[in-house]
Order: sequence, then C-alpha cells, then structure tokens
Amino acid sequence: MIKIAVFDLDGTLVNSLTDLSQSVNKGLKKAGLPTHSEESYKHFVGNGRELLVKRAMGKACDDANSFDLVWQTFNREYSAHCNDNTSSYPGCDRLLSKLSEKGILTAVLSNKPDEFVGVILKKLYPDHSFTEAWGKKAEYAPKPDRQSLTAMLGIHGIKPEECIYIGDSDVDVITAQNANVKMAGVSWGFRGRDELVGAGAPFVADTAEELFDYICDCDE
Repeated sequence: MIKIAVFDLDGTLVNSLTDLSQSVNKGLKKAGLPTHSEESYKHFVGNGRELLVKRAMGKACDDANSFDLVWQTFNREYSAHCNDNTSSYPGCDRLLSKLSEKGILTAVLSNKPDEFVGVILKKLYPDHSFTEAWGKKAEYAPKPDRQSLTAMLGIHGIKPEECIYIGDSDVDVITAQNANVKMAGVSWGFRGRDELVGAGAPFVADTAEELFDYICDCDE
C-alpha cells in the first residue's frame, strides 16, 4: 500500500531551467567565462548548487577567486529571480489533487537549496498542501544518499515499502534504490526516458495521468 508519494522538484514538478541557467550565466559572464545554452543546463543540474556551478565553470572552478565570484553572483541572482520563468508541468496540479483525494500523502525532496523550495511551491502550487517539502538540508547528505528520504519517512512513521519516489534523472532512480522504496520516472523532465531506463527505473510516465495510474497500481 502506498501511503506517500515523494517528488523531486526541478524537472519533475517544475521547469526551472530558464531561471537556473540565466542566474549561473550571469555569474560566468561576470567572471569572464563562456556562458552556456539553456539546453546544456539539463546536464548540469540535479546534484545540488555547488556541482551546478562547478559543472558550468568547467576547469575554471579550480580558481578560488573565479569560483567565489560565480558562486556569489548565482546565489544573489537566483534568490531574486527563482520564480521569474519557473513553471509547473502540465497536469501536475491535478495529479497532486487526485493523490490527496485518494488519501495518499505528497511530499517534495530536492537537492535544490532548501530556502528556495517553499517559495517556488507556494507560487506554483498555492492550493496544495504538501506533507513535507525539503530541499538540501545541512544535516543530510544530498541525493542519491538515502539519508534525507529515510529521515522524512521516519518522521511520519512510514515504511519504505509504503513510499514511491518520483523523479526525472538517474540521481532519483539511485535515491529510490538506496532507500529501498518504489520508484517512477517522468520523461518530461531534464534528462529524458533513456537515462531513467538506463539507471533502472521500473516505469517512466509520459504524462501526469499515466503517473497517477501507475501510483494507483502500486497501491493495490
């Protein structure tokens, strides 16, 4: 029986690529480094803020002054503009409502800095109440480590077999495997079906409706 559906955020519930890429590119430009296309950032995100910046900088991140300049600029720009272009994916609002109607709790677990998660969800899903909404917290290792997901379930007395984790990348597949929970991938995110299948995702949804049906099947 599924008691909770835990979602990744970026690339799963929200398309944040424009705001992320523009904020990092402003830092790169200030440091005199090459900027990247928005499409390139699909492969930079997913493992937290520090790796996002380092991947965008390439070998230039080894220079402490350059890294600090890009890092500080990104943090400042993203704090001011994290919701300028970020949007929800089609059907996800209805998906969340239907899960609640079925009595399944919903939560968010992301590697995005924790301070941004609630701000984004409040704007894009204002009518939905998440049981938990966590970004990267200092006390837990980032995904794909299982620490944060295991802790979240523990707070609510939910067993691993009563949880399904939903995401768009190999990081999400491995997170679910490490935490010994069920998993579903979504093809509409940043990484696509091939990466999810290659990482071992047991199911990849092309629409929110397909995802809801799969979660319900797992609940039987």
